[in-house]
Amino acid sequence: MKSKITQLLAIALFALLMGGCNLSDRITASALSEIDPGSVIYFDNFSNPESGWEVWDSDKAAISYYADGLRFLIKEANYDYWSLPGQRFTDVTLGVDARLLAGPTDNDFGLLCRFQNEYNFYAFLISSDGYGGIIKVKDGLYQTLNSPDGLEFGPMIEQGDAANQIRADCIGTRLTLYVNQEKFLDVEDADFSTGDVGLIAGSYNEPGVDILFDNFYVLKP
Repeated sequence: MKSKITQLLAIALFALLMGGCNLSDRITASALSEIDPGSVIYFDNFSNPESGWEVWDSDKAAISYYADGLRFLIKEANYDYWSLPGQRFTDVTLGVDARLLAGPTDNDFGLLCRFQNEYNFYAFLISSDGYGGIIKVKDGLYQTLNSPDGLEFGPMIEQGDAANQIRADCIGTRLTLYVNQEKFLDVEDADFSTGDVGLIAGSYNEPGVDILFDNFYVLKP
């Protein structure tokens, strides 16, 4: 197991995203085969660089549209960065495709739900060396809900630069993490019932984590 204490930078966005074409085909290809495209309430394949996600470049991190995806480059150690679409949901299923472009496999990346502010939210994370966890940040303090010892090893997580499909269910007090269509972790927590959704990526002791996200969706459960 491994754990992390990290500093935070919140990037709040307040723009609606534009849906992609051939939505049914894209959802079927990037999510579970049984998903009904009619249940999709939010989607972005990042093929349109004007779809609304904030991009920037600083000496600490960069987020950019790249190769029909949204790229997170973390340039400093022990930091998480995220972007939000400025929505508000209660019970949702989230999903995204993600892969490591470059940098250390000791990293974290994944999904956010019920985001209140930079100090209060849930995160569903995996790493390129095969670990994962369901995280609660409350009053700025990180807590791994699935284990007091930190992230747990998941044999279904593809390591290295292989692609992974990450899914998060935030339904009532039940929080569930799936990776590559396999259920990984399941916890109960009642602190946050509604909020924004988004993407997150971070580094541990070594900077240079470079993650590409694609096919971000929100479904009615």
